[in-house]
Amino acid sequence: MRSRLLLAALLGGLSLLTACSKHFGPGLADLAADRGWQPLPIGSWVVNDGIEARTIVYCVGEHCLRPAVAALIVAEGRRADEFERGLASDPARLAREFSKPAKSSGNAKSRPAAATIKSTTSVSRFDGGGPPGLLVEIRGKGETGRLAATAILYGRDAGKLVMAIAVSNDAEAAQNYARAAWRSR
Repeated sequence: MRSRLLLAALLGGLSLLTACSKHFGPGLADLAADRGWQPLPIGSWVVNDGIEARTIVYCVGEHCLRPAVAALIVAEGRRADEFERGLASDPARLAREFSKPAKSSGNAKSRPAAATIKSTTSVSRFDGGGPPGLLVEIRGKGETGRLAATAILYGRDAGKLVMAIAVSNDAEAAQNYARAAWRSR
């Protein structure tokens, strides 16, 4: 009986993988699979109104010096205008906005007191080699001081806002991966 359940689970998993196989993004030329970068399945389920995920890739383990994810996201219409205004804002204002907790329903926990905040957020501009670049760094307080860095390059292409986004545990790596994603668009 146990072997039948295992076989059924294996066949179900293979069926699911086969069904999703056509939904993988094309990858990014400068962040290639032969260097450890793997595309994620993005199909039509990774969208919001006015937003399209063109491709998302990730790299972890022995192939990458720094674990990371990179993506090309396209926005159009009102959403594109909203994103562009937000990205062009003053970095200090953006840092305050990123530091705010997400709006939640009434039954969620309230924001912790200032003494218990466990991270700091900074936002700065960087040279994207053409398009404007924005770097968001969230650093844990205390001895570990862990870092999550998000680099965003953005610009218009045929009336749509194209964003190359990379996240890593190293700010320089995030910037380099965002530049690579931008070149691969």
